Amino acid sequence: MIAAVRGTVLAVAGTSAIIEVGGVGLQVAVTPSHALELRIGTEASMRTALIVREDELALYGFADQDSRELFDLLRGVSGVGPKSAMAVLAALAPADIASAVAREDDAAFRKVSGIGPKTAKLIIVSLAGKVHVAAGTRSGPTASPTISENVLVALVGLGWSERVAAQAVDDAIAAASESERDSVPTLLRHALARLTPGSGPVPK
Repeated sequence: MIAAVRGTVLAVAGTSAIIEVGGVGLQVAVTPSHALELRIGTEASMRTALIVREDELALYGFADQDSRELFDLLRGVSGVGPKSAMAVLAALAPADIASAVAREDDAAFRKVSGIGPKTAKLIIVSLAGKVHVAAGTRSGPTASPTISENVLVALVGLGWSERVAAQAVDDAIAAASESERDSVPTLLRHALARLTPGSGPVPK
């Protein structure tokens, strides 16, 4: 079992990252928000889970131990595979998952793509009394993964490198109000305002 990796980020695209560990590039599946935190050329450290199947070896990466533990708990629910578990973690922070389970709010899980009403209720029942989110879990400003991705894609489409665009998105999220973080156009304007002339679009 590969429980954790630490190495240089070679590439990041969408929900996939390549981390060089001991001269070997490991492809790791991550959530969109986690991907935005990774910077090519810098060192990254993450908890991981290796899923072994007859036709596939898949490595999943997590920014913290809470997310890693929730991944295992979610996979233990009937009808929830690794990809569905990652979809839940992409849509809901560990603290949000814990809150939804405590309030028996299955609606929070029904909003996740691929999670139906029956599975959402099973998640509530299966995770009841098992979710213990550490007090140190990150709680800084965030935006919906979909909104963040759309803004990032827009900036890359305008010609900025993914590294520069990702940093601008992070800065925009930190500076924007809660309501502004729910709007792609508004968040995009914040990000564009933080892009300096020297980091301009790559010539085509």
